[in-house]
Amino acid sequence: MSSRPRLILLRHGEVVSHKGDQPLTPAGRGQATDAGRRLAGLGLGSVRLVSGETRRTRETAALVGEGLSAGGVAVRGADVAFALRNPDIYLAGVRVDMVSSPEAYASQVPGLTPDAVLAVPFYSGWFSAPDRIEWWLRHPSPPGDDAAGVAARLAAFAASLGDAGRDGADTVIGVTHSPLLRAVALTFTGADPGEPAYLTGFGLDLRSDGAVRAAAFDPFA
Repeated sequence: MSSRPRLILLRHGEVVSHKGDQPLTPAGRGQATDAGRRLAGLGLGSVRLVSGETRRTRETAALVGEGLSAGGVAVRGADVAFALRNPDIYLAGVRVDMVSSPEAYASQVPGLTPDAVLAVPFYSGWFSAPDRIEWWLRHPSPPGDDAAGVAARLAAFAASLGDAGRDGADTVIGVTHSPLLRAVALTFTGADPGEPAYLTGFGLDLRSDGAVRAAAFDPFA
């Protein structure tokens, strides 16, 4: 049986807003590099870096890699990993990104109006919820991925990392988004801690029986 590397999932660095695919702020760039330097002191062995496809996750992964390399860690990547994408949710048959206004949702679906978005119960609830990610996490039937499904996707991804055998890295660091981290927390620890700080997340370890252990991970702690 091949050994599995540890998977550490981190939220991307600071962005000025989540309206569109924003780059990291100067503070966010500094956070990411500093996180890499701190990770270098944790004895992670060789590291493979992967990220979601968004600009903010890719930038974060690259800068974490710079910090790790400066600390003497052998780094592979960073590659885009499809498993680290935001939840798949649908509107009028189109996969849409989780965004902050009816207009931003409507702009993703040809011919759809903001009023039509608000007529859909899930999305009208989304805009009235004080914590929109929690609304998705606890919704009994979101129009697409639910929290358990996203967590199962990440567990399957983690299990597949052992396929590389001895040629694989000792640790895989994945840069992703807060909905995925909160889905992991709720599914594998039983509690949603709320919005995670930038560059923090969870370490996932798979036991031989397939069970997943998730523990909060903060490189700045």
